[in-house]
Amino acid sequence: MEIKNLTYLLLLLIYLLIPLVLSTQKKVRFVFRLRYLLPASIFAGAIFVMWDMRFTELGIWSFNPDYITGIEPLNVPIEEWLSFLILPLSSVYIYEWFKIRLENFEQPGVFIILSLALLSISGVLAYSFRQNMFTFFTFFLTAIYLGYTVFRNRFKKHYTKFYLSYFVTLVPFIIVSGVLNKLPVIIYNSNHIMGAGFFGVPVEKLGFLFLLLLINVTIYEYLNERQYY
Repeated sequence: MEIKNLTYLLLLLIYLLIPLVLSTQKKVRFVFRLRYLLPASIFAGAIFVMWDMRFTELGIWSFNPDYITGIEPLNVPIEEWLSFLILPLSSVYIYEWFKIRLENFEQPGVFIILSLALLSISGVLAYSFRQNMFTFFTFFLTAIYLGYTVFRNRFKKHYTKFYLSYFVTLVPFIIVSGVLNKLPVIIYNSNHIMGAGFFGVPVEKLGFLFLLLLINVTIYEYLNERQYY
């Protein structure tokens, strides 16, 4: 194994810098709530691993063996498995930081409107690009789950901090994903994406991240508020 085979793994470590920095602040006691994040990450991770596995089989995306370790449980690179744990960990640390530092800052009306707008946009994109598998499934599932949080779930009161944490997470995500696509580490089948993106990152990846974090944070808050264990 050469050093470049660790590229994807090392890039993932960038996300861990955020919780490492925030954990130095005594007010952020997030470590005691890991017991609520882990079940959320395992549940969401299982969904995304199956998604990853199926799309790899169908050739919707592939991984460059030059930049991964070659460890592939269920034919999914170990780096992908780790990303579904590391990304939520980093984002929820940011989320908890906002809950503490901006405790009294709430804009529920603004973010409900934003959620309804995103719900509509996701539905339109899913329908318009229904022949593009990555585009369709990303925005179809996002519309379904976001609609659930708007109309059926009590998560609306957490929208302000969730969206703020998502927007902050986008910064390292776009940087890391941009490098992954530039090398390339992950290769997308052009027949299954819209072709639009930010700094070389397909717009579907931004929706993919949004859905991953939304599932994690909603389950995390559900367990945290009820404190079953």
